Amino acid sequence: MPNNQFQRMVFAFLTVLVTVHAYVFFSLYVVNGSAIMLANNKTSVIDAINTQGGVYMFGSYMPIWAVVIIEFAFAYILEILVGSPCSFKLAGKVFDINKTHPVIFETAIICATVAIMCPAMSLIAAIIYYPFYMGFDIITLIANWFRLVCFNFPFAFFTQLFFIQPLIRTLFRFIFRIRVHN
Repeated sequence: MPNNQFQRMVFAFLTVLVTVHAYVFFSLYVVNGSAIMLANNKTSVIDAINTQGGVYMFGSYMPIWAVVIIEFAFAYILEILVGSPCSFKLAGKVFDINKTHPVIFETAIICATVAIMCPAMSLIAAIIYYPFYMGFDIITLIANWFRLVCFNFPFAFFTQLFFIQPLIRTLFRFIFRIRVHN
């Protein structure tokens, strides 16, 4: 849908902005919320995070806003350099853009993006959230990475396909006044 490099960067910015917030919420509240509350003897996740001094990242505790900014930077750079260009090429190998209905082609791009970005960002997360206070073990890192992929892939697939991308595409069309031709 984006027609030039500026539009591609804006599209990626909007996508990553929404996605990172969704993932921070998913990771802190859904995946790890019970453990964080139990470890800090609190009844709400935000109270537990505040009690422990933030979210564990890079071997220390950081406030949630810092976690969002750091994850945003990693995800945006990865999306611009790898995710977006590769997902379009992968979708183009399976479908002819000129002969395929735009919804089908966009769905193929979304699926390819999830297939690229989810394992890559899960690896980055496995590294930046690694419990370095316990020492480093490559097997533990790989196990944490696979665990994150197992949690994140279904969430990424369904949120990108049914919520985030339709929202971003609608917002993008509004911002750039792009008309949809059938």
